[in-house]
Amino acid sequence: MELPLVVGVDGSDSSLQAVDWAVDEAARHGLPLRLVYASLWERYEGGRPSFSTDRPAEEIMAEHIVASCVERARLRNPEVKVSGEVLPDDAVSALLHAGHEAWALVTGSRGRGELAGLLLGSVSLAVAARAVCPVIVVRGAERNRQGAFGRVVAGVGDATRGSGAVRFAFREAEARGCALEAVRAWRSPAHEHADHPLIADDADRVHEERASTNLTDALREAVREHPQVDVHRKPVEGPAHRVLLHASTDADLIVVGALRRHGQFGLQLGRVAHALLHHSQCPVAVIPQRA
Repeated sequence: MELPLVVGVDGSDSSLQAVDWAVDEAARHGLPLRLVYASLWERYEGGRPSFSTDRPAEEIMAEHIVASCVERARLRNPEVKVSGEVLPDDAVSALLHAGHEAWALVTGSRGRGELAGLLLGSVSLAVAARAVCPVIVVRGAERNRQGAFGRVVAGVGDATRGSGAVRFAFREAEARGCALEAVRAWRSPAHEHADHPLIADDADRVHEERASTNLTDALREAVREHPQVDVHRKPVEGPAHRVLLHASTDADLIVVGALRRHGQFGLQLGRVAHALLHHSQCPVAVIPQRA
């Protein structure tokens, strides 16, 4: 049985954008779509007498939101199998639990009722930092969300730890029929040969060549598995988070890994993923990778 693409919905504009994006993604990969609304009305309301006919406003609203999102998804693509349900839990817990049986989780960048000035909603951040499956936060301009650039970007780290993110990026590029830009940031330490510009140029060349070699090594297996994907290798000088934020401006999706250390709690996101989730100009896929 194919695992579904799970989308967290709450009726906000951001979550409606996530639904639209997820319908297209489900169609690309031939996946069923599961829309979930997390609500604690059952806990807040407590037990109701069995003879009571009054329904809590929150229960009615939750069912209405799910039903309207299901209808929206079916109108966007009638061929995608869509289901929806209300889960009696808080949003983070519900989505993290759903992630154990999901191809990926999809969220908007901000939820209903969250402050307009927030760069990223608290639910999206917590889910991206703790889920056991890939998480896509749908953000950025409409052109980026709609796939107008024909380009998936992969932030490539160490070959031994970044294989999950690389494979995900290759699958995305293949499903979309678009190019994959594999980016590896490199830095030349500021103290190296500061007083000797010519030697410094040589040092920069060494660092860039090393980054290029690491990039080739990290991509080798995925290139062999997906020979039809048009891959552009791009070693770029600069801090990784800035390099990838720049790359996001004309990308349809940017893919990065996030290290999950066994036994540790709290948010487990590196600086790069954290920066992209808050500032990327396109949707961000965060792929969990075990230490």
